[in-house]
Amino acid sequence: MSGPTIAIFVFDGAEELDWVGPWEVLAAWRNGWPDDAVTVFTMAEQSDIVTSAKGLRSLPDHSWDTAPPFDVLVYPGGRGTRTQVTDERILEWVRSQAEQGTMMTSVCTGSLVFAAAGLLDDGPATTHWGALDLLGTLGTNIEVRPDDRFVDRGPVITAAGVSAGIDMALHLVARLHSPERAREVRRYIQYDPEPPV
Repeated sequence: MSGPTIAIFVFDGAEELDWVGPWEVLAAWRNGWPDDAVTVFTMAEQSDIVTSAKGLRSLPDHSWDTAPPFDVLVYPGGRGTRTQVTDERILEWVRSQAEQGTMMTSVCTGSLVFAAAGLLDDGPATTHWGALDLLGTLGTNIEVRPDDRFVDRGPVITAAGVSAGIDMALHLVARLHSPERAREVRRYIQYDPEPPV
């Protein structure tokens, strides 16, 4: 039995926790419960080293050309999305993934790219608190939800800023497998948010 294949898109200027947080959750699921047959990998447009927003350098597992088929795409935010919202090459790639039936998920300002690609029209969505006003201008009839950690509208899930990607990824585990498995993964990574300040 094969489980879901999940691709995490990385690019120069992506906010680190936007993609590393979901990676931690999803890779912990893959490694801790191998019978669930989860596959998770990082992917970039090219196979070169990617430098994230705060300087973390990483080598993606695949490029657009070498990536195997995947069921879920995780799209982070960060300053790198500022140019992507007007980059037709990126927007067309995003649209093509959605058209193939891929479950599209975003963290932080990754939702701005989804909005610019037309994926968020006529429905609810969220993003980082600093980009909520912009989100509503990038599509048609987007219902901006400022207080939600994540918004699941079926084929598209958007998460709020940075650490909200962890919540969204745990929701993905619950949706793709079960709430019980999501709780087990949450306990394994000892994610019990109680802000210390």
